[in-house]
Amino acid sequence: MSSSQPKPFAKLASRAVVSVCLITAFAGLAWADATGFLGGLPAWWLLPILIILAIGGVDELVALFAGRGLKLPGGLLRAGVVATFVAVALGTQAFVAASDQTAPVAALSWAALAATAAVGLLFAKEIVAGRSTGRSLDRLAAGVLVLTYLGLPMAFMVGLRLVCVENLGPEQTGPGHLGILPLLSLIAVVKLGDVFAYLVGASVGRSPMAPRLSPGKTWEGAAGSVIGSLLGAWLILEQPFLGSSLPLQPLGGWLSYGLLVGIAGMAGDLAESLIKRELGAKDSGQMLGGLGGVLDLIDSLLFAAPVAWLLWVNAGP
Repeated sequence: MSSSQPKPFAKLASRAVVSVCLITAFAGLAWADATGFLGGLPAWWLLPILIILAIGGVDELVALFAGRGLKLPGGLLRAGVVATFVAVALGTQAFVAASDQTAPVAALSWAALAATAAVGLLFAKEIVAGRSTGRSLDRLAAGVLVLTYLGLPMAFMVGLRLVCVENLGPEQTGPGHLGILPLLSLIAVVKLGDVFAYLVGASVGRSPMAPRLSPGKTWEGAAGSVIGSLLGAWLILEQPFLGSSLPLQPLGGWLSYGLLVGIAGMAGDLAESLIKRELGAKDSGQMLGGLGGVLDLIDSLLFAAPVAWLLWVNAGP
């Protein structure tokens, strides 16, 4: 065996180990959240995962911008991103407590309010600092990018978990109650798309899709991604092994959901590639071993979450 062979194998092994650990941790917390373990309200068992990912993503972006000589207020950005999506959980549950019905669109207004407040604080920091370096607008633009790139999509992820909440307890039994399944549908569609894109692209990928942006991405891998996304949508929404589909389906059914959410996921992957290229980085970080950084893990979810939320908000039989 040549000395060049162990490196790809080691990276693949690292990817597998990290993936198993992440899946195991998520599965345990998802079960606790879905069952209302220890009286936990919907979404609150999963919020710690999102908070960790949010802080990791902010730190990676702050480090990338620092490499270009732009120092961003990391503490303020962490608080702003977290507040943006936590506000959705608080807002949704406030509406449900008052009316016994969820108000998914209205609850997202709390995320907009939190994000706007965070932007205002970024401006206030620059005004109070009174620096004359001429880079205040650069810092503000980068800070707003971090807030909107991470905070608002994560708010849609929380909203997706709560879109079919009918009351606050684990005893939800109404015909519109789907619990954690809308959120699981997002993750299944996007991540199966990622896995199929990697496998197909690595084995038969020959035609570069965006060579200047990300030389490793191919049209063959993109086709594999669509197939994986459609498979994920079919498995979650049609539930073939249980013999029946869900009582409610996102707008357009599983085919439309898999296609639109899967394509949005690919767009999110390319968007992160653009950020990394402009900031001169190959990976966003090394926190997750062979998987790269936090942003490398969640990039496709960020663009797909609003699309999935919109389709579920308009769900029907």
